[in-house]
Amino acid sequence: MDKLRFKLRFSLLGHSSDVRAVAASYYPEGSVVTGSRDRTTRLWAPNENDPGFTEVHCMSGPTNFVSCICTLPPSDQHPFGFILVGSNDCSIYCFSLDSPEPIYKLLGHSGTVCALAAGKFGTIVSGSWDKTARVWLGQKCMMTLEGHQAAVWAVQVLPEQGLILTGSADKTVRMWRAGKCEKVFSGHEDCVRGLAAFSPLEFLSCSNDATIRHWRITGECLKVYYGHSNYIYSISVLPDADGFVSCGEDRTVRVWSNGECVQTLAIPAQSAWSVTCLSNGDFVVGTSDGVARVFTQNPSLQASKEELKAFEEELSKAALPAGEIGDLKINELPGKEVLLEPGTLDGQTKMVRDGTAVSAHQWSAAEGKWIKIGDVVGASGSTPSTSGKTLFEGEEYDYVFSVDIEEGKTLKLPYNVTEDPWLAAQKFIHKHELSQYYLDQIANFIINNTKGVILGETSSQVFDPFTGGGRYVPTVKDQACEKKENVSGGNSVNGSGPSGDTTGTVLKAYFPQSIYLRFDTANIDGIRKKLVEFNEKIPLSQQVTASEIVSVLNLIDSEEDPTDQQMASLEKIIHWPKEYVFPALDILRLAVRNFPVNQRVSETAGVQMCKHLLNFVQDNEPAPNQFLALRTLCNLFCHKPGENITLNQRDRILTEILSSVDSGNKNIQIARATLLLNYSVAFHKQHDLQAKCQCLSGAAVLLPTFPDNEARFRLLVTIGTLIWGDSDVIEYAKSLDLLSLIEKFKKIKEPEKIENCAETLIAVLK
Repeated sequence: MDKLRFKLRFSLLGHSSDVRAVAASYYPEGSVVTGSRDRTTRLWAPNENDPGFTEVHCMSGPTNFVSCICTLPPSDQHPFGFILVGSNDCSIYCFSLDSPEPIYKLLGHSGTVCALAAGKFGTIVSGSWDKTARVWLGQKCMMTLEGHQAAVWAVQVLPEQGLILTGSADKTVRMWRAGKCEKVFSGHEDCVRGLAAFSPLEFLSCSNDATIRHWRITGECLKVYYGHSNYIYSISVLPDADGFVSCGEDRTVRVWSNGECVQTLAIPAQSAWSVTCLSNGDFVVGTSDGVARVFTQNPSLQASKEELKAFEEELSKAALPAGEIGDLKINELPGKEVLLEPGTLDGQTKMVRDGTAVSAHQWSAAEGKWIKIGDVVGASGSTPSTSGKTLFEGEEYDYVFSVDIEEGKTLKLPYNVTEDPWLAAQKFIHKHELSQYYLDQIANFIINNTKGVILGETSSQVFDPFTGGGRYVPTVKDQACEKKENVSGGNSVNGSGPSGDTTGTVLKAYFPQSIYLRFDTANIDGIRKKLVEFNEKIPLSQQVTASEIVSVLNLIDSEEDPTDQQMASLEKIIHWPKEYVFPALDILRLAVRNFPVNQRVSETAGVQMCKHLLNFVQDNEPAPNQFLALRTLCNLFCHKPGENITLNQRDRILTEILSSVDSGNKNIQIARATLLLNYSVAFHKQHDLQAKCQCLSGAAVLLPTFPDNEARFRLLVTIGTLIWGDSDVIEYAKSLDLLSLIEKFKKIKEPEKIENCAETLIAVLK
């Protein structure tokens, strides 16, 4: 590879959320396609008179995130080729340059479509969270490749050999010919995230284990590349196989040649999601800050000095968590004078002390200087000797116990007094793959040997994580809805709760959630006034009498069996025009809390009622109609008849709420999250694996799209309830890469319950 270093050429600005996928387009020449979590795909054409790009086409259609893209070359029938887009809505969309709308949609996958690759003669290969890959020709699925044990994150075609490669969260790469798996490549220690054809007989794979592997199709691993310090998400080969480029979660893009990393480019974003090389030798990388950046070796195409300086300043303002850099002790770091000495290797990083602050600097061999890449936050000024802590596996702990599990087998158990002992015990069991039989033993061992020092035990008040207040007591008690606050951190994984005091830290209060949540707050007088007002505005044939209004309002608090007249009146008003129906939906929402009404509507017209409510969840419906219909579905769970009908209609309900576009309305977000949470409670009781995975996938889809913290919290509790005590669902959660998603919520300090809940989930998933 030429010694010229890559520098920024241009930043593609236009997306409003993470750019998850990038690809080279066949037309116009030198153009780039980007796909984003904002649900759009954009085409950027190079400018004729400067190094920049201009957005020339914006495509929309997916009802959820764009997760992957690929392009099909031009043909006689289609001179500009096609752009294929995979989405979290489980579909693949085909676009032409003639329209912003898709020309067709491919259906078949039951999970997020997270990988696409183009083959010969218009064929494409897709990979999905449903653990399968599919081969498509035109609008037909020609074959389904089954065999992976977890999500298929990457696909690649070796057209000369007639081979298809798939990479999976099960840590393997599989090679397929004519629909049959011919070989399994093992070696990676975590999810395989990307694949790239290096030559007709060789390929590259990258992984969450922070390595890149170079393989022959005969099965030999020719080399393992080290350099990245975190997940590697994407890899792409430079033209003429003159090296390759990789990117990942360590905020860098790395250029490799002759078996070595020859350049490291820092990115001012947490995640570098996708990279692709262009035919002229440039490459483009999509990042979590909603920007795609093009880098070039060609001096005539590089950005201006002012733009390069602005990019460098943007890098310098980044905040780098100390945990990403390593164990830092401020008093052991050198001062700024160390930057007077040149670096020894491109991409070398140094930590520099400036008073109590620490900054990170990276050596640029091309420019012969150190470039500041951010300020390090969270560095420690103490050492084990001064802090009184014990060092174990590079981290400090208050205690490191030796635990004798069986004769001749002693394991180290690290523990900090800020931890929940049951959580620490569960984490220890997961790490060492021990039997749940040991949970009580280990937790009590911790408590006894830390002299009972457990933070958070000073308060005996019962904590309700959903309201921030005390225990919620429902007005009606029923086996399905009686609210007994779970403060024990949930049952242990084998189903039996921990013994001893259960009023410990609030970390124990989150999951598994054992009761259904309801929406009880109501302004009865306001409902009555709106009902009377709207009754006068609708067509005469749909109006009800004053006495009917009174009788239907009585359904809200009555525990008596409803009369036929009351039910007929309720049926009539919930079919009012959409502009006027919301007070009627509010009455239905409150009435189904009472067993007689719940039973009547569920057992006599449950399916029809669910269909009717789902009509109000459509994106074109007024926001009050949407969240009141969702709240009604939530409240149906409160009694057994309603629980039965919502479970019976699970597929229809979950499909509808997951396919809806988020309006940004807080009430809608919380209602959708609560509905998933109630489903998780039901599935946890039933131990229905398929249902749990469906619900878990839904929570994973919604979580990053909801800005409301209460909705986020309820989805975190949903995830915890679904995975708690079920090793199969835990593995499925890992295949969805939920760990990296949830880790981002540790940074949310207010409300504190989100951070605590995220930490609890991370401990279970690690």
